[in-house]
Amino acid sequence: MELLRRQRLKIGNWILAGKIGGKQRKPFYAGINGVRNIGIVWDASNTGDFPALSRFHLQMQERKINVKILGYYPEPELPDQYTAIRYLSCIRRKELNYFYIPGSTETDVFINTKFDVLIDINFNKVFPLIYITSLSKSLFRVGLFTTEQESAPYDLMMEMKMPVSIDNYLEQIIRYLEMIKPDSPDNIVNQ
Repeated sequence: MELLRRQRLKIGNWILAGKIGGKQRKPFYAGINGVRNIGIVWDASNTGDFPALSRFHLQMQERKINVKILGYYPEPELPDQYTAIRYLSCIRRKELNYFYIPGSTETDVFINTKFDVLIDINFNKVFPLIYITSLSKSLFRVGLFTTEQESAPYDLMMEMKMPVSIDNYLEQIIRYLEMIKPDSPDNIVNQ
């Protein structure tokens, strides 16, 4: 069964590479004061992470930044704490095709939304979330450092010790986003 799963994932990665291939993407970051919306891609399998995301949502609301979270939850039924929350949507395994590619309307809308910043909280490298992050039309993508830098879909990578605390991760992301100045000659992001 594991061999079949690996083959399906391999084909899913091949399909993703075909969709990405040849497309040139130019990241853009207008500075923290220019951020109006943040998208978050999240591995929702650990329900204990949700309070950190709720706190982050409130902190961003205070800054007048809208946050939309798209989570992946592998079980058939969502936990009660994930339901009836306007800023959170979750896709489940039944919304994936045979090659683990998400195919819901919510996923398509999320991918096509031009978030000012997309934050990837996918520490376990769950393929459906990699797919969404890689195809996202977000202007600037942030994620955890990976040694496979050539294939990483991020414009800014955070290197942190494992296990990563989501509170600390989000705090560090905002700290670095505040440091990047769009008019600075040292700006690492192409404008």
